[in-house]
Amino acid sequence: MTLGQRLRHLRRTKGMTLDQLSDAVGRAPSQLSLIENGKREPKLSVLQAIAGALGVPMQDLLRPEAPSRRAGLEIELAHFQQNPAYQALGLPAVRAGRRLPADALESLIGMHRELNRVLTEQSATPEVARRANAQLRAEMRKRNNYFAEIEQAAAKVLQSVRHTTGPLSQRGILDIAAQIGFTLHYVNDLPTSTRSVTDLKNRRIFLPQVASGKGHDPRAVVLQTLGHFVLGHNDPADYGDFLRQRVEVNYFAAALLMPEKFAADFLAEAKADRALAIDDFRDAFGVSYETAAHRFTNLATHHFGIPVHFARVHESGIVYKAYENDNVRFPSDVTGAIEGQPVCRKWASRTVFEADDPYSSFYQFTDTRAGTYWCTVHVESTSSGLFSVTVGTPYEHARWFRGGDVTGRTVSNCPDPDCCRRPPVSLVDRWAGNAWPSARVHSHLLAALPPGTFPGVDNRDVYDFLERRAFGS
Repeated sequence: MTLGQRLRHLRRTKGMTLDQLSDAVGRAPSQLSLIENGKREPKLSVLQAIAGALGVPMQDLLRPEAPSRRAGLEIELAHFQQNPAYQALGLPAVRAGRRLPADALESLIGMHRELNRVLTEQSATPEVARRANAQLRAEMRKRNNYFAEIEQAAAKVLQSVRHTTGPLSQRGILDIAAQIGFTLHYVNDLPTSTRSVTDLKNRRIFLPQVASGKGHDPRAVVLQTLGHFVLGHNDPADYGDFLRQRVEVNYFAAALLMPEKFAADFLAEAKADRALAIDDFRDAFGVSYETAAHRFTNLATHHFGIPVHFARVHESGIVYKAYENDNVRFPSDVTGAIEGQPVCRKWASRTVFEADDPYSSFYQFTDTRAGTYWCTVHVESTSSGLFSVTVGTPYEHARWFRGGDVTGRTVSNCPDPDCCRRPPVSLVDRWAGNAWPSARVHSHLLAALPPGTFPGVDNRDVYDFLERRAFGS
């Protein structure tokens, strides 16, 4: 395309028409027009003939820069209009000829650049998600993972349905949905990329008839969906906003399932008996262990001054979720992201998998460079393997917990590679140069973040689903 622009520029500078150049090089004017418009790549012999007819060195035709600013903008516009993202809009291409005013060309280029910037952000690499998650975790740490405005919103909703005591029942959830103006409908054909679909036109929330099997509490899914409307969420502006909304609706759902007043009273009584236990907290409110662990981090520091950390770690040692305000040093990458990093083999999150009975209550003290921490760990089995869910706190606060007198203790010197990452010398001597593992590469590590307002959701599937439901099919 640049070659064509340079050819046209030099031809006009010499005052030659296409017909005159055609006669000089022995090629049809239509062929030369295709070259000038960037639609045909000429042979070297043709280029030599053109350069000779124009009286310029062939290098002048082959320079990579555009011959003028106007020509550069025309080339840029042509490139933008060939972009699949633009072509998918179904808009006609604008011909950047001499009849197109300069200000119109400038405006078109400006709009295309902005469109390209937005699309680039939406289809960014996973680094965008890691950075956004690290920023969100810093905000959670700053607030001790306690969001007073969400607690108040949840309390107001509970008051509106006259819920006065104990765990929230299924009847209570139906009342909340009705109070907010929605009806619940359980279906067997929900789009696979969604956990729920809300029909805003008819104020209906569609949910799966059967739980997903991934540990999601079906009550929580309903309350998370309702949370978007109670908290006044708009379409996510970017991936960071999408993650923030997810954290907020998860918090909102937990605040309804484990209301602050009752949960704090329960924990206060247990603390007075020096018998804080996530297991008991879970059982008292009929939620999953992970939900109870998350909810404990919401309340422990704000109500009782107990700094904590939380981690969900795969049996391979990789962190899937983590939070801390007790100065424990989770491994992180250069962006500050924790997720995807391997934790120390000496930490309770990993030693629990080596226990004689990993499914029983597991407690451990760990000496680290940041101090000594006490942890309680629960192991759960999922379709993706075993995961440990850990709640920990500095040594001086262990006395408030059941199991705080455990004698099990390890020493972690990570990030020193000699702690647990570097193999022993004896194994290096025996196997170095004699091992060739075939790595399991997960394609999602290389993929861009899913595009769209709600990342990963296929809008075609959603709209087809709503259309079927609108006509009762």
